[in-house]
Amino acid sequence: MHSIVESKSRTVRVAADVGGTFTDVVSFDRTTGQTMFGKTLTTPDSLVEGIVDATNKARIALPQIDLFLHGTTVAINTILERSGARTALITTRGFRDIYEIGRINRPDAYNLFFSKHEPLIARMHRFEVGERMGARGQVLEPLDEAELGRIAAHLQAEEIGAVALLFLHSYANPAHELRAKAVIEALCPGLFVSASHEISQEYREFERTSTIAANAYVGPRVRTYLAEIDGRLAREGFGGAFYVMQSNGGVFGVGEAQNECIRLLESGPAAGVIGTRAVCARLGLENAIAFDMGGTTAKAGVVQSGEVMMAGNILIGGYARGLPVQIPLVDIQEVGTGGGSIARVEAGGALRVGPRSAGAAPGPVCYGLGGVEPTVTDANLVLGRLSAERFLGGEMRLDVARARQAFAERLADPLGLDVERAADGVIRIAATTMSHVVTRVTTERGLDAGDFTMVAYGGAGPLHACLVARELRMPTVIIPPAPGHFSAFGMLVADMRRDFVNTWFVPLDRLDFDEMEARYATAEATGTHALSPGDAEGAPVQRRRAADMRYVGQEHSVRVELPAELFSTRDREGIKRRFDAVHADRYGFARPAEPAEIVSLHTALIREIEKPEIVARAVPAGGPPEAERRPVYFAEAGGFVETQVYQRDALPPGFEVAGPVIIEEAGSTTVVLPGDTVAVSAAGDLIITIKRS
Repeated sequence: MHSIVESKSRTVRVAADVGGTFTDVVSFDRTTGQTMFGKTLTTPDSLVEGIVDATNKARIALPQIDLFLHGTTVAINTILERSGARTALITTRGFRDIYEIGRINRPDAYNLFFSKHEPLIARMHRFEVGERMGARGQVLEPLDEAELGRIAAHLQAEEIGAVALLFLHSYANPAHELRAKAVIEALCPGLFVSASHEISQEYREFERTSTIAANAYVGPRVRTYLAEIDGRLAREGFGGAFYVMQSNGGVFGVGEAQNECIRLLESGPAAGVIGTRAVCARLGLENAIAFDMGGTTAKAGVVQSGEVMMAGNILIGGYARGLPVQIPLVDIQEVGTGGGSIARVEAGGALRVGPRSAGAAPGPVCYGLGGVEPTVTDANLVLGRLSAERFLGGEMRLDVARARQAFAERLADPLGLDVERAADGVIRIAATTMSHVVTRVTTERGLDAGDFTMVAYGGAGPLHACLVARELRMPTVIIPPAPGHFSAFGMLVADMRRDFVNTWFVPLDRLDFDEMEARYATAEATGTHALSPGDAEGAPVQRRRAADMRYVGQEHSVRVELPAELFSTRDREGIKRRFDAVHADRYGFARPAEPAEIVSLHTALIREIEKPEIVARAVPAGGPPEAERRPVYFAEAGGFVETQVYQRDALPPGFEVAGPVIIEEAGSTTVVLPGDTVAVSAAGDLIITIKRS
């Protein structure tokens, strides 16, 4: 990995976000302050080709790049598609089936056809070995290296591509995992070997097993993918630093990313939430919902009191059948609804939208690339909300006739509706489905969505944001500049970051501050070394401390931020008050008189990276902008309405207009519904005030 060393010949920073449908690139020239954009259809057979194509469209000379940032869906897609490596699990004797048993929860108690999660590793590839650590890290049984040798022979015979190591209580003492990894790597050269303590140092053995299994499962594919990009960039003359976006909202080196692959799960979506935080800081907002709708999924995250809401785990595949991954990450919820989501009539005459997607190949019907099933994008075209001539800035012409035919044959005729009503139904079902993902990051966290501003982005986000906001009674929607490239922009405003979580059970009334300080210091020393920039001009490393806490007798915990003054004053009462307040916010009640305990210690190490500055837009010459007009279908207005259509780059700061309005730009289209109003901020944000019903 190259270090970030400023070079007079390298002045450009580039971020590339690879999504399910489109690949986006944003560049920032530190010398001129200029920002450039590139967008192309994702190339599923060779994702690196889409990155290079989008980079070329942005007119970026690779030898001028000093920092290349990358966000990708390759890790999450590998798990969802079940296309990872042939993987084995080596675990403590007697715990072979913990991965399959899980938590024995039954979310759908009366469903006779319910089936629980399906492990990524088949039982025949789960091996047990003699060893045992105690919960305090004491060796109860030594590691049986001879048995490891026999397992290694099985791995080679079964042509295993990756191995996950999970030993009981290795979070307290990783010695056996370290030794086992060295033995397996020596006996099986070239095998991807991943040990659980490298990813998660928290208790809960099922979650740790699932996490390390997922890391090993995606490891070979992610490692190869990142190596391909690194090699291709080098051949094109790139000599700067290559960093990858993590799920925790920070970036880390490509070398680390090739080993800790599971940290890339929510890589691109996390960048969008980080970009939302930057928008909040610029506009003076405290609370916002980050709403991202692309071609395949819609996602939501939260900025509260100026900080990104974080989580300690995620269930891949949802609560009912999901596999847990236990790492610090931005709290993001998603649903399979995007521009490419396929609409269909199911048995009984029900109209269903998603989660199946047309993706980039063949794509929506109107792309003319072989798609035959109507999608959300086709619905927007049929209703006049998208321009057939100016999609992607005119690079791609859309086929209205083909989209209408698909709607008529597959949806309208079977439902006994006209084409427009069927298309409007698809849009409304999609909006309702997407409102649920916002609810999951607000209402289910004890928050009221109506107290938040929505920041909407992604290629399809501005098309549907006002409908979603109306569903949730949210008062304001903000469309930032270049929303179709916003997740890539979020990478440019992210910092280097490493998170460490260590299990430590201690009652608060017996807390030893010296031991607590020592535990934090150990993790922070590791993180500071990982963030070392390799040059004398690197920004200082900041630290943020927190703890997972619960009332004595509870099972689950909440995260409590711990400012430095609590350590300097050794203020147990202050820690307890902060915990009570967080518990009340999350669950609606607190018990100040009840004793509490610490479960785990969190520390985040952050080193700032220079960021692009968003400046006030110049006022376009020639006076007030002129609007085109075209008929657009709005059910709120009873059908087609002659609607004003503006080009976004022609709108001066301070411009304001009442809906219905269509605002077009190269990577996205904003729909302002009848009754709503939109104004342009100094930096070019579209600020939409939602009509109160």
